[in-house]
Amino acid sequence: MKSNSSTIVFLLSSYKKHLKTNFSVVGKKIFFLVSFLSILTFTSCEEVVTVDLDTAAPRLVIDASLNWEKGTDGSQQTIRLSTTTGFYSNVIPSVSGATVIVTNSANTVFNFIEEVPNSGQYICNNFVPVINENYVLTVTYAGQTYTAIEKMISVPEITTVTQRNDAGFSADEIEIKIFFQDNAAEINSYMTKFITPVNAFPEFEVFDDRFTQGNEMFGLYTNEDLKTGDTLEFTLYGISTQYYNYMNILLGITGTNGGSPFQTPPATVRGNIVNQTNESNYCLGFFRLCEIDTLTYTVL
Repeated sequence: MKSNSSTIVFLLSSYKKHLKTNFSVVGKKIFFLVSFLSILTFTSCEEVVTVDLDTAAPRLVIDASLNWEKGTDGSQQTIRLSTTTGFYSNVIPSVSGATVIVTNSANTVFNFIEEVPNSGQYICNNFVPVINENYVLTVTYAGQTYTAIEKMISVPEITTVTQRNDAGFSADEIEIKIFFQDNAAEINSYMTKFITPVNAFPEFEVFDDRFTQGNEMFGLYTNEDLKTGDTLEFTLYGISTQYYNYMNILLGITGTNGGSPFQTPPATVRGNIVNQTNESNYCLGFFRLCEIDTLTYTVL
């Protein structure tokens, strides 16, 4: 912090000869002087504070999100392995040397191979997605075996897109809706992902059809910074109830789904992948299989 003591002495001494002649005027000037010096003092104080945070031992993170886009054969799929790291680290450590397989109910084995060394990306080029088929994930790494089971969930087609230019409290925001038809014969859960030029990261939302069974449903995106010519990419996912619950908690933690600022800090959110060797040495992540529909839209 810089010292302003010499400035204060000089300025105060210059006012002494005026104190007896015009007290009210001097009082106003002194008030102005003190206010000015207060601002000067605060703007002179700059200090970077680094909080010393404890770093837990690294845990395995398994991103096993298999997406089957409508109109494709879904044969190429990727599973990513990494570990947790410190809060201030800018690098996510990748995991190599693991064995990753997915097996269907007919015991067909799909091998996921790390084609690029040290990338942590394990790729399968002959995966066969089947709606309502059960699949088992098995990851073996560092003497530990992790497994999960999940079903491939279908998704409706995105049918229409609408745009409003008078949304929001001030009626000056652009609002985009994507519509799709819910299946009345099933209990369904959905996830939407919005990639837009006004956000650094994709935005997600999860919802189900408990109050809209069999009706036309929609996903919605609005932002005051959207403008004509912006290109948006929408993805609609069919997800299991288990994954809906998992993502609902995660989005609540990040504030996407609201939540009270006074609520209790949440514990670590675990997915459906279990360490069969040592359950207490759990991993993070989720094994899910989704049919997806995507649409690109240019703001009018």
